[in-house]
Amino acid sequence: MNRFCSGVYYVDTGLRSGMENMEIDRKLMTAFLDGRFQEKYGAGSCLWRFYAWQPFAVTIGYNQDLAGIDREKCLSAGIDVVRRPTGGRAVFHADEFTYSFFMDSPGSNSELYRMVHEVIRLALRGLGIDAGFCRSTLSDAKAAGHAGSVSCFTASARHELQVDGRKLVGSAQRRTRGVLLQHGSLPLSGRHKELSSLIASGAEIVSEEIRKEMERKTVSLEELLGYLPAYSRIAELMQQAAGEISGLVPGSLGPDALSFLLESREFSIQ
Repeated sequence: MNRFCSGVYYVDTGLRSGMENMEIDRKLMTAFLDGRFQEKYGAGSCLWRFYAWQPFAVTIGYNQDLAGIDREKCLSAGIDVVRRPTGGRAVFHADEFTYSFFMDSPGSNSELYRMVHEVIRLALRGLGIDAGFCRSTLSDAKAAGHAGSVSCFTASARHELQVDGRKLVGSAQRRTRGVLLQHGSLPLSGRHKELSSLIASGAEIVSEEIRKEMERKTVSLEELLGYLPAYSRIAELMQQAAGEISGLVPGSLGPDALSFLLESREFSIQ
């Protein structure tokens, strides 16, 4: 990562609602687009954000059709439904460690995607998990049928992480004027698979297809470790891994720094 980043920073925003989480990411990307982050922390610096969800939430890809999700069922269960600023497919965020990565870089999307997952792979080693890169490409998702068109975790992209052929991390990107935002979900338990029960009514066949595909193609940390790892431990390992991969000492952003970056500006990411 040191050939991409001149400085590495991180912020842990903890538990937030779906709307709050997506709004924070939009505003942080705006801070990169208008140059506030670079001015304060240096051109070529990157930012990692760590967070989780309260209440649980379903996020929908930027261009995905909301009709595939049963919003009334989610509402009655106290589950948020929000649209991400990144692409990709639906994700159910329950017991999960979530990251966002921001950088203004000339590097290609593919290069940055791999670099981000190198950090995650190193962090997972701290838990005793040896994850490998998926060798497939996004075009392979077409073979997943209806399941692949709805669920992020039933489709794999090159350089995503898997263990024994099962996907462990789901990620999506958005690039605007050189600024990259990458989202990623690392399931702590198998609850991410409950997405199949939140499919819109009248799509029972699709729901069952997604359930089977997620059981076959995805895995959680609890399933691999035999216990539910603490969010705080993963955040610590991610911070350490970002520093080791970059060869830099990560800097922590406090509340005042975060407030500065989240200030409203004339334009924002929708």
